[in-house]
Amino acid sequence: MSQKAKLREYHAAVWDEPVVMEMGGPGRRGLVFREPEKEVSDIVGTAKGLVPRSMYRTDLPNLPELSEQEVQRHYLHLSQETLGMMGISLFGTCTMKYNPRLNEIIASRPEVSETHPLQHQDTLQGTLELIHNFDLILRELSGMDNFAFQAGGGAHAAYTHCCITRAYHKSRGQLEQRNEVITSIQAHPCNPATAAAAGFHVITLPLEEDGYPSVDALRAAVSDRTAALLINNPDDMGIYNPHIADWVEIVHEAGGLCFYDHANFNGVMGKIRARELGFDACMYMLHKTFGAPKGGGGPAVGAYGCTAELAPFLPSPVVTKELSGYGLDYSRPNSVGHIREFWGNVPQVIKAYSWARAMGAVGIERAAEISVIANNYMESRLLKIRGVTKSHPTINGPRMEMTRYSLERLTEETGVTVNDVSNRMVDFGIDAPWLAHHPWLVPEPITPEAGESYSKEDLDYWIDVLAEVVREAYETPEIVKKAPHRQAIPQINGDALDEPEKWAMTWRAYCRKHRNENG
Repeated sequence: MSQKAKLREYHAAVWDEPVVMEMGGPGRRGLVFREPEKEVSDIVGTAKGLVPRSMYRTDLPNLPELSEQEVQRHYLHLSQETLGMMGISLFGTCTMKYNPRLNEIIASRPEVSETHPLQHQDTLQGTLELIHNFDLILRELSGMDNFAFQAGGGAHAAYTHCCITRAYHKSRGQLEQRNEVITSIQAHPCNPATAAAAGFHVITLPLEEDGYPSVDALRAAVSDRTAALLINNPDDMGIYNPHIADWVEIVHEAGGLCFYDHANFNGVMGKIRARELGFDACMYMLHKTFGAPKGGGGPAVGAYGCTAELAPFLPSPVVTKELSGYGLDYSRPNSVGHIREFWGNVPQVIKAYSWARAMGAVGIERAAEISVIANNYMESRLLKIRGVTKSHPTINGPRMEMTRYSLERLTEETGVTVNDVSNRMVDFGIDAPWLAHHPWLVPEPITPEAGESYSKEDLDYWIDVLAEVVREAYETPEIVKKAPHRQAIPQINGDALDEPEKWAMTWRAYCRKHRNENG
């Protein structure tokens, strides 16, 4: 029996910090550049002479003028407020795990950070070797024949597959006929969204009693118009569809391709291989499963792998290994072209490769086992908290790496919503928990994902915080409804987000929209 953790006396750092555009004063500088040496000017000319006259500014840029000390102090204050949110992050549906500092050091070495993709490939042999070696690791984990790393995240990798699906069917003269993509209501929203963006009609299968669409429902959906199946398994409720091999066979019989969204791979690493289940392609999120940082839409990578049959359509260039060394294959007449610039986010690929090599095959498989054990340990405790239930409660088997819970009963009995609970939990020094992708199939959902990085003590603390917030909801609900109370920013009124005349994404837009208020 776990002993209740002592809840911390936590308070995030709070600074009355203005935005940087409101700071400084005319003439302040962090660095004053010297005039160029005459010998240099005689050779290259003046800076003004190097800029086309059509690009000359007619007025000074609207930029703040600050000293180096002011800039450093400003961003230190912001970082301290942000660090108040670096706690226990069980960010369900998006594996949040520890990002080793060593990998950051490796990626910041000049051999990586000071190179450019347009250098001659002879000067990039080390980087190309690392990318190729990681390709081989992912081939082993998936059974696929080739990987590309150009996609900027999981949704982008799904879009890559939709583009390759178009190219594949076009090469067979069937693109106009095959215009439908099948997915499920519990698949990640990127699957139907990217299929629609690529020009396909989307067929969405509903969940049934077992927690996934039936084989009969899939049979009814497939036809000679089926282009592809895009599906994740296990889903975000932690339920694994045991009929997945039958699904693949049904789609293949109809002439479609099968794409495995492996966003939830963490709980099955080393246990299943997409190709052995019959899939034609899959993707991995390096910024989740493979220990690379996840940065709010920034440094993401969607590793896309496929069979040899689909490999000719991969985005170019593809890293290859030849007798003379490693190269970049741009000569791919059937390629879908660029999905994004160059080869993708190479530093993140190197971090993921370092993580995979450090873990090794045994470590990767053990991490999956820890994740599943930890998730089911959490479930055994969470379901004892008043007002907490789980999706598909009649399914008694173990969930994979996450379980979707519902606070609907808590909301009905107290008026406190899952958003209120999320706001209050951060007052105890943990990160805001993930709720669910929309549409919310489970009312008032909350979806923690234990992963393998956090200790039992961390998991117990997270659970005890939820239990404390639930207690408050029943006894003093206003405390929860008005949270957070101990964060850098209190609860905000989001009404302005619905008023285009109020909200602004840039300082210029802010000044234009608020000039009357500010004089």
